[in-house]
Amino acid sequence: MKTILTFKNRLLFTGVVSILMWTFLAWDHFHGGVPVHYILHNDAYPGFSNWWGAITIPLVTWGLLYLVNRRVQTQEKDQTSLILYGFIGHIIYAGILSYFFITGSDVPGYLALGHIAISFFLPLYRAECLLGYILGMVYIFGSILPLLFAAFLFIVFTITYKLPRIIISFAKKKKYSST
Repeated sequence: MKTILTFKNRLLFTGVVSILMWTFLAWDHFHGGVPVHYILHNDAYPGFSNWWGAITIPLVTWGLLYLVNRRVQTQEKDQTSLILYGFIGHIIYAGILSYFFITGSDVPGYLALGHIAISFFLPLYRAECLLGYILGMVYIFGSILPLLFAAFLFIVFTITYKLPRIIISFAKKKKYSST
């Protein structure tokens, strides 16, 4: 993995994401206008235009790829498959979540709760998972709402994954220090 995430490859991936995002925006512009997405799907709340995606999605892609690269460079173990599983799995998850949201189903609530439950056991707060989640939701929710969801989920996933481990570690130290 150390050779896969070179500067050139990160730049290439970010360029591909940028071109796809700009193509998506151009298509929207010439076919009825670029949509505006509202918080909680309610137009009484402030809206976010998809035009923001032309800037935010490439920047976030570059930043998250940088974080993945930095983590990979500091670890001895090859994690190529784990990074790909996390990225692709979250693209698929976000696509399924988006589909069920559009259909008006109750499934997205259950998927979100299941996702939080899984985060107790797997490190879903990692950059590749967040990038997959954001890119998987951009088509349906625009660019800003997935970024906000991902920021919230980053906080929740970090707490749910790390806090129990900190508590267990503290309890073990307390147990061994008292004996």
